[in-house]
Amino acid sequence: MTTEAKVLVPDIGDFEGVEVIEVLVAPGDRVAAEDSLITLESDKATMEIPSPQAGEVKEVIIKVGDKVAVGDLILILEEKVSTQEQDALQGIPEESPQPPQSQEAQEPPAAAAEANVLVPDIGDFEGVEVIEVLVSPGDRVDVESSLVTLESDKATMEIPSPYAGEVREVVIKVGDKVTEGDLLLTMMTEAGRESSETQLPPPASEESGTVQAPAPVESGSGKRLPGEKASSPPPVPVRPSDTRAPKAHASPSVRRFARELGADLLQIRGSGPKDRITREDVQAFIKRALSSGAVAAQTAGPLQLPGIREVDFAAFGEVEEKPLERIKRISGAHLAASWLNIPHVTQFDEADITDLEAFRQAEKAAAARKDVRLTMLPLLMKACVGALKAMPEFNSSLSSDGERQVFKKYYHIGVAVDTPNGLVVPVVRNADAKGVLELAAELMETSARARAGKLLPADMQGGCFTISSLGGIGGTGFTPIINAPEVAILGVSRSFNKPVWDGKVFQPRLMLPISLSYDHRVIDGAQAARFTSLLVGLLSDMRRLLL
Repeated sequence: MTTEAKVLVPDIGDFEGVEVIEVLVAPGDRVAAEDSLITLESDKATMEIPSPQAGEVKEVIIKVGDKVAVGDLILILEEKVSTQEQDALQGIPEESPQPPQSQEAQEPPAAAAEANVLVPDIGDFEGVEVIEVLVSPGDRVDVESSLVTLESDKATMEIPSPYAGEVREVVIKVGDKVTEGDLLLTMMTEAGRESSETQLPPPASEESGTVQAPAPVESGSGKRLPGEKASSPPPVPVRPSDTRAPKAHASPSVRRFARELGADLLQIRGSGPKDRITREDVQAFIKRALSSGAVAAQTAGPLQLPGIREVDFAAFGEVEEKPLERIKRISGAHLAASWLNIPHVTQFDEADITDLEAFRQAEKAAAARKDVRLTMLPLLMKACVGALKAMPEFNSSLSSDGERQVFKKYYHIGVAVDTPNGLVVPVVRNADAKGVLELAAELMETSARARAGKLLPADMQGGCFTISSLGGIGGTGFTPIINAPEVAILGVSRSFNKPVWDGKVFQPRLMLPISLSYDHRVIDGAQAARFTSLLVGLLSDMRRLLL
């Protein structure tokens, strides 16, 4: 007997109208379960939709260029079912008795179930790189055991197992880029110990003969790709409206990278699987263009920045090359974008912290008894919150279209932390509702996690205003780059003693240099001067915060 099943587009996330860029099967093809059927491409990912079951393709409904969404019909599969299998589906027992089995063999494995472990909620991050795979097929893991380590431009995070079980198959590898919902591995685990981070493929509907395809697999991310089909999709009549420009074979992240550098993907030959263009291919293309004296052209915006010519430094003497630290390499793009897109202006001033430092020294012993190290930073944070409340323009952000200003009613302060792997900016939330000792304790705990590489993405999101303090290192002033989409950042240098005229004589006073960089689209110079003057006044006499 022959049965038919309709294969639908599975859950592909919050996407609608995703374009079909490749049809991998044709009527008459024989496919196995998990073989790729079509390739979709959104603005963020390229996905291959696998077959939910084996069978023969009877009819392909969609074609290249179509836009599909969850639940749309892809194709119809046809599968021959033997009389024995048909009887089993209808509940008819077989005539021939089964050979006797031991009691142990007859018991179904009710205590085990197969589940897919997916990437959990890792914040507003996409394309996070896998830097370490901590398990292998056959390994036994416990609940909360670490499975893989991910590293974004701001944090390193370990993904724990949602349950205990045995690893069956590891789908990702080191170097892959993953996003929330991507498949990490499959496990045999105890039934009933389901987690919100695991999903099993939905069963086929026997009544309607409709099969929901399993979750799509992103190509180019190291996940297992089924074998290519020998046959090609049937020819589709071309209408004038169907004619479109040729499309390079590259992932959305590589396309974005090429746009940033002004590289034309149609001129680049791919070295990846199926001639897919990789990030390294784009970099090599740019290097060749620069070495030949060409300037990166065809950028998206009207501003054409000239390229920097490549120099052979070895021609002038001995050199040594070392890879740039990962956090610096990735965060560099964010800093460059902030510097190029935000008109920076920096306002400098000095705050008299003589009395504030005396207060801090007097309270250090009391704080130490509570295992808290009282530094100047929590006091500075409280002063900044007071200034932000008085001048809400500095606690705002500019909308992406540049037409609206978003005022925030919360006070989350980012603090730049120097770590062995580079600079990170964890955010201390609701600084206005916390005391100085509470802020000091939280800063100690956050800084320790930052230096150990244990910060989560959520720890570095939602900041309103950032403080970058170099006072413990040195310097008399600097111009910090604004941490977009914030509109201002405060730089703090090393305090120093300075003679100050009090109207009668010069008095030695402890002065703190501050540097306020601000977005001139939102804040003008007069506002910046008023803000630093207000902040200087609060630091000189913290009692003003009580007014």
